[in-house]
Amino acid sequence: MSDPAAALAHCLRRDRGRILAALIARVQDFQLAEDALQDACVSALIHWGRAGPPHRPEAWLIRAAFRKAIDRLRGVARDSRQAAALTQLARDEAADDPASIPDERLRLIFTCCHPALDEKSRCALTLRTVCSLSTAEIAAAFLDTESTMGQRITRAKARIAALHLRFDLPDPADWPERLRSVLTVIYLIFTTGHAAANPSLCIDGIFLARLLQTLLPNDPETQACLALMLFTQARTAARAPKGQTIPPEHQDRSLWNAAEITEALSLLNAAISQSRPGPMQLKAAIAAAHILPPTPDWPQIEALYARLFELEPTPVVALNHAVALAETGHAVQALRLLEPLAEALASYQPYHAALAHLLALTANHPAAYTAYSRAIALAANLADAAFLAERRKNLLDVRAVNKIPPES
Repeated sequence: MSDPAAALAHCLRRDRGRILAALIARVQDFQLAEDALQDACVSALIHWGRAGPPHRPEAWLIRAAFRKAIDRLRGVARDSRQAAALTQLARDEAADDPASIPDERLRLIFTCCHPALDEKSRCALTLRTVCSLSTAEIAAAFLDTESTMGQRITRAKARIAALHLRFDLPDPADWPERLRSVLTVIYLIFTTGHAAANPSLCIDGIFLARLLQTLLPNDPETQACLALMLFTQARTAARAPKGQTIPPEHQDRSLWNAAEITEALSLLNAAISQSRPGPMQLKAAIAAAHILPPTPDWPQIEALYARLFELEPTPVVALNHAVALAETGHAVQALRLLEPLAEALASYQPYHAALAHLLALTANHPAAYTAYSRAIALAANLADAAFLAERRKNLLDVRAVNKIPPES
């Protein structure tokens, strides 16, 4: 990759979270770390523009970021904590292999998920720092406006600085109050990558879940979180082999990763056997029910979503419950469940896709066509858009067969 800007963009997409986590671990300051990394990026464009991108852009960038942080700290260091940060940075900057620096992302997630922050701020700050998602992307994930989410992230960083929160794993006694947020964030990393067809985010989510499991090997929710991601990851090759998304029940099962499914089932069974139910276990059980042969067990899925809604009464869970209910033959009742969700999920693509499907099931073809069009416009990737366009085309075919005039 000879284009310096393209090489830098590729490096940041892949390694920004690891570099930023390493910086924050050493300077104990979110803003200082982000500023140092930005300085390093500016230097990269200058130096790479002269000599071309280095063989290992990530190693060059992390070393440059350490140097920029040292420069900034020398200008402001006034206490022992900053002096310690300078010493650590100087030691790491002088290391022979910057890539050997430990991956600090899990520690960063636990810092972001401190109970001093509200839950949405915890997740948003983690997605911004660990995953390098834009404020707009995070706002979309939480059904918020970009300006509101930007203010939330800024306040969260300021609060961490004001409280002098340590960038570290909590004491064992403090794990329970943070664990649910940490698992939510790790799963969000994976689902964000899955929705946008970004394999690196999916890999990061699974890596972090495995790392967390080494710290909590017998925690049922941690086991279930990893199982949930593996169930989804196992079907990657079959999801859109020809550029169009295929639902699980219609996928070529020979393309599924049998080893990942076996591991996921083992993890889920180990979690359930502990008789400590939680939302991640319910979600993993739903994922398992989706891949049962020969077709998904919709009655079981509907019952599991009903139970999940008791623990997480969110619009998204209510939406999924309605879809499962429709698949059990109760489309009209499911449509009624969607009515109160319209405002909260107005910009949420799966809502419009589900609404279109339910309207089609109840033979309301004009409204279904409109809903499919909205879902296509909001689709996060071309494969989903192609799938929805095919569904919309089928509506027109049905209207033609039944000699229904097109809507004006």
